[in-house]
Amino acid sequence: MAVDYAVIVVYLAGMLAMGWWGMRRAKSKSDFLVAGRRLGPTMYSGTMAAIVLGGASTIGGVGLGYQYGLSGAWMVFTIGLGLLALSLFFSARIARLKVYTVSEMLDLRYGGRAGVISGLVMWAYTLMLAVTSTIAYATIFDVLFDMNRTVAIILGGSIVVAYSTLGGMWSITLTDMVQFVVKTIGVLLLLLPIAVVKAGGFSEMKAQLPTEYFDPLGIGGETIFTYVLIYTFGMLIGQDIWQRVFTAGSDRTAKWGGTVAGTYCLVYALAGAVIGTAAKVLYPKLASPDDAFATIVKDELPIGVRGLVLAAALAAVMSTSSGALIACATVANNDIWSRLRGAVRPGTAESGADGHDEVRGNRIFILVMGIAVICTAIALNNVVEALTVAYNLLVGGLLVPILGGLLWKRGTAQGALAAVAVGGLAVVGLMATYGILANEPIYYGLLASLAVYVIVSLATPATDAAVLAAWRERLAGRGSEPAAEPKEESVTR
Repeated sequence: MAVDYAVIVVYLAGMLAMGWWGMRRAKSKSDFLVAGRRLGPTMYSGTMAAIVLGGASTIGGVGLGYQYGLSGAWMVFTIGLGLLALSLFFSARIARLKVYTVSEMLDLRYGGRAGVISGLVMWAYTLMLAVTSTIAYATIFDVLFDMNRTVAIILGGSIVVAYSTLGGMWSITLTDMVQFVVKTIGVLLLLLPIAVVKAGGFSEMKAQLPTEYFDPLGIGGETIFTYVLIYTFGMLIGQDIWQRVFTAGSDRTAKWGGTVAGTYCLVYALAGAVIGTAAKVLYPKLASPDDAFATIVKDELPIGVRGLVLAAALAAVMSTSSGALIACATVANNDIWSRLRGAVRPGTAESGADGHDEVRGNRIFILVMGIAVICTAIALNNVVEALTVAYNLLVGGLLVPILGGLLWKRGTAQGALAAVAVGGLAVVGLMATYGILANEPIYYGLLASLAVYVIVSLATPATDAAVLAAWRERLAGRGSEPAAEPKEESVTR
């Protein structure tokens, strides 16, 4: 294992080096939070694919393939569909808003009265997303070094917190680009063909497994529909995803670069399902489907290649973890703390009314949120339930007011606030009634949020014409930007 250890150590050291280099580029709030809004197509596509394809998509995607066969691709497939929908229909308008958070968008659209509540919901979602990604370090380091769970979480989490705190989005962008390359080589170009060959090829896989393993809908129509509601719609409104959209150097980059990333996700989804199906042939009686990835890597790959593929899994976890961490810190600072201390409205200036250093403030928030994430990850055991709660709250509470604000001019602040409150409370109450992993909470929570949004919006005065005019100007890219910063050439490599 010495060669494999060396590959992992070099990879981790490289991540820290990228963080140090990124620190030199993070000179302003815009640099630190959204990489100066100047990424070109290559870096934008790679980093967007990296943020959405995390440990759940890699380790979990292979596990679903082990359990259900090719239809196990649907979870990651719906993530790719959501990214495609976001990129083709919404990303250009979102990028033109020149804000830092989803809640700032709601403030602009509804007149400054929707941000705090939505910020709390978004903060809870991003925190739990970071926590669940951080817990995944335990699985990877256990395979590598037979390491204690707590030590593994602290080690992996500390590295992500370190490079994220140093350079913010610039460090995360640079590391995500490396992680995208490592994932592509490790999972698509190495593990996928080796797994299929070791399993005897597709003909042998079909001979060894039940026919439902090759049924595209074998996982069940209801499950697929739930994946669409949670993951496809979740991609449309998550702060971690929007914050990457804000890094695009142009409308075209946001639209077509995201489309490339979404297409990559569809390929990655199928690859994970095929790898899991091959693992089922090789190891038909694993204790847990989530063990499939680690087992096939540990037992079937040659020295060196094994280290690279495990580095790919580590890259997948780190990319999601770092993206969720900076999103969590950005929401906590800009949408919650800044409002509580009475600073200037988020998105309108580089610093608060007291002139404090925004880069330093955001750096502190990343460090504090990172420590909270590591501590929570150590304390929690059932990550699936925690992540389900987070996504149910996000989609049930925020999907309707966000998409309603983008698509329906009659929507009002009162309708948006009512939708957030009713949708969020309905989801929590229904999870208590039906169970956290049940489908009913997201179904009925969304319907309740939509009904309340429409009824309250129609029953209250329309949004002020001046607010809507300013909103349209920002959507068209003609409104005032958050701060006057020197324009730089888009970074493409």
